Amino acid sequence: MNKFLYLFFFILITISCSKKEEEKFEAFSPEAFAYDIGDSWEINAMVNVKGFVTKESGNELSASIFFSVDMIGPDTIEVKNIFSDDREITSDEIIDIPLEAQFELDYSFPDGLYKLIFNIADKNSEETASAMATFELKR
Repeated sequence: MNKFLYLFFFILITISCSKKEEEKFEAFSPEAFAYDIGDSWEINAMVNVKGFVTKESGNELSASIFFSVDMIGPDTIEVKNIFSDDREITSDEIIDIPLEAQFELDYSFPDGLYKLIFNIADKNSEETASAMATFELKR
Protein backbone atom coordinates (compact mmCIF):
# COMPACT_ATOMS: atom_id res chain seq x y z
CA MET A 1 0.00 0.00 0.00
CA ASN A 2 2.82 2.35 0.90
CA LYS A 3 4.42 1.86 -2.57
CA PHE A 4 1.16 2.75 -4.28
CA LEU A 5 0.86 5.93 -2.23
CA TYR A 6 4.38 7.01 -3.21
CA LEU A 7 3.68 6.16 -6.84
CA PHE A 8 0.44 8.16 -6.75
CA PHE A 9 2.19 11.25 -5.33
CA PHE A 10 5.05 10.90 -7.82
CA ILE A 11 2.63 10.80 -10.76
CA LEU A 12 0.61 13.70 -9.36
CA ILE A 13 3.73 15.87 -8.92
CA THR A 14 5.05 14.95 -12.36
CA ILE A 15 1.78 15.87 -14.06
CA SER A 16 1.40 19.16 -12.20
CA CYS A 17 5.01 20.17 -12.93
CA SER A 18 4.84 19.20 -16.60
CA LYS A 19 1.74 21.24 -17.36
CA LYS A 20 2.83 24.31 -19.24
CA GLU A 21 1.04 27.47 -18.24
CA GLU A 22 -0.35 28.99 -21.41
CA GLU A 23 0.62 32.59 -21.86
CA LYS A 24 -1.82 35.04 -23.38
CA PHE A 25 -0.88 36.43 -26.80
CA GLU A 26 -0.02 40.06 -26.19
CA ALA A 27 1.99 43.01 -27.44
CA PHE A 28 4.23 45.00 -25.11
CA SER A 29 6.76 47.85 -25.03
CA PRO A 30 5.58 49.83 -28.09
CA GLU A 31 7.79 52.74 -29.18
CA ALA A 32 7.88 55.15 -32.12
CA PHE A 33 10.30 57.87 -33.24
CA ALA A 34 10.36 60.43 -36.04
CA TYR A 35 13.62 61.60 -37.62
CA ASP A 36 13.89 64.61 -39.89
CA ILE A 37 16.03 63.42 -42.83
CA GLY A 38 16.13 66.66 -44.77
CA ASP A 39 13.22 66.45 -47.18
CA SER A 40 10.93 64.07 -45.27
CA TRP A 41 10.40 62.30 -41.98
CA GLU A 42 11.58 58.76 -41.32
CA ILE A 43 9.31 56.98 -38.86
CA ASN A 44 10.62 54.00 -36.90
CA ALA A 45 8.32 52.00 -34.64
CA MET A 46 8.65 48.77 -32.74
CA VAL A 47 6.71 46.48 -30.44
CA ASN A 48 7.33 43.03 -28.97
CA VAL A 49 4.91 40.11 -28.83
CA LYS A 50 4.77 37.05 -26.61
CA GLY A 51 2.34 34.23 -25.93
CA PHE A 52 2.19 33.12 -29.58
CA VAL A 53 1.81 29.48 -30.60
CA THR A 54 4.94 27.71 -31.82
CA LYS A 55 5.11 24.63 -34.00
CA GLU A 56 7.80 22.00 -33.58
CA SER A 57 9.81 20.58 -36.45
CA GLY A 58 12.64 18.36 -35.31
CA ASN A 59 14.71 20.34 -32.81
CA GLU A 60 13.40 23.72 -33.97
CA LEU A 61 10.39 25.85 -33.14
CA SER A 62 8.66 28.14 -35.60
CA ALA A 63 6.29 31.06 -35.13
CA SER A 64 4.31 33.00 -37.71
CA ILE A 65 3.16 36.59 -37.11
CA PHE A 66 1.41 39.11 -39.39
CA PHE A 67 1.10 42.76 -38.46
CA SER A 68 -0.08 46.01 -39.97
CA VAL A 69 0.20 49.58 -38.73
CA ASP A 70 -2.46 52.31 -38.93
CA MET A 71 -1.58 55.97 -38.34
CA ILE A 72 -3.83 58.60 -36.76
CA GLY A 73 -2.72 62.22 -36.67
CA PRO A 74 -3.89 65.80 -36.20
CA ASP A 75 -6.45 67.41 -38.50
CA THR A 76 -8.42 64.12 -38.79
CA ILE A 77 -5.55 62.37 -40.57
CA GLU A 78 -6.08 58.62 -40.71
CA VAL A 79 -3.96 56.30 -42.83
CA LYS A 80 -4.89 52.62 -42.72
CA ASN A 81 -2.22 49.99 -43.33
CA ILE A 82 0.65 52.46 -43.70
CA PHE A 83 2.97 49.49 -43.11
CA SER A 84 2.54 45.71 -43.00
CA ASP A 85 4.80 42.70 -42.73
CA ASP A 86 4.93 38.95 -42.07
CA ARG A 87 7.46 37.52 -39.62
CA GLU A 88 8.38 33.88 -39.87
CA ILE A 89 10.77 32.91 -37.05
CA THR A 90 12.56 29.58 -36.72
CA SER A 91 14.87 28.88 -33.80
CA ASP A 92 15.59 26.37 -31.07
CA GLU A 93 14.06 28.81 -28.54
CA ILE A 94 11.56 31.63 -29.12
CA ILE A 95 10.53 33.72 -26.13
CA ASP A 96 9.30 36.93 -27.71
CA ILE A 97 9.40 38.45 -31.17
CA PRO A 98 10.32 42.07 -31.94
CA LEU A 99 8.26 43.66 -34.72
CA GLU A 100 9.59 46.73 -36.50
CA ALA A 101 7.97 49.17 -38.91
CA GLN A 102 9.78 51.84 -40.92
CA PHE A 103 8.30 54.29 -43.41
CA GLU A 104 8.63 57.88 -44.63
CA LEU A 105 6.25 60.82 -44.45
CA ASP A 106 6.74 63.87 -46.63
CA TYR A 107 6.57 67.40 -45.27
CA SER A 108 2.92 67.76 -46.28
CA PHE A 109 1.99 66.08 -42.98
CA PRO A 110 1.42 68.78 -40.34
CA ASP A 111 3.31 69.08 -37.09
CA GLY A 112 1.63 67.44 -34.14
CA LEU A 113 1.18 64.25 -32.18
CA TYR A 114 0.59 61.03 -34.13
CA LYS A 115 -0.51 57.57 -33.01
CA LEU A 116 0.53 54.30 -34.56
CA ILE A 117 -1.76 51.34 -33.97
CA PHE A 118 -0.13 47.91 -34.35
CA ASN A 119 -2.67 45.25 -35.43
CA ILE A 120 -1.00 41.89 -34.82
CA ALA A 121 -2.12 38.34 -35.58
CA ASP A 122 -0.59 35.02 -34.58
CA LYS A 123 -1.12 32.97 -37.74
CA ASN A 124 -0.74 29.65 -35.87
CA SER A 125 -3.53 30.34 -33.36
CA GLU A 126 -5.50 33.14 -35.09
CA GLU A 127 -5.25 35.15 -31.84
CA THR A 128 -4.91 38.93 -32.21
CA ALA A 129 -3.37 41.72 -30.19
CA SER A 130 -2.86 45.43 -30.61
CA ALA A 131 -0.62 48.15 -29.24
CA MET A 132 -0.30 51.89 -29.64
CA ALA A 133 2.81 54.06 -29.84
CA THR A 134 3.01 57.83 -30.28
CA PHE A 135 5.48 60.13 -31.98
CA GLU A 136 5.60 63.84 -32.69
CA LEU A 137 6.38 65.72 -35.87
CA LYS A 138 7.89 69.08 -35.05
CA ARG A 139 9.93 71.24 -37.39
